[in-house]
Amino acid sequence: MRDGEWFIAFSPEFPEGNGQGLTEEEALESLRESILLLLEDRRKDARARLGSGEKLIPLAPS
Repeated sequence: MRDGEWFIAFSPEFPEGNGQGLTEEEALESLRESILLLLEDRRKDARARLGSGEKLIPLAPS
């Protein structure tokens, strides 16, 4: 969406992530980076909660 001179980008799958930029492309790239950081943080949390004998297996390359 447009807010003055800024473009703001949101993702319904990641409501806590957002992006912004002076162009639509910059806003989308900012959103991509935000989502990647959220995924990295969630992986770290998942690894920290692993029990004995449990392992985290990625479904896609990171």
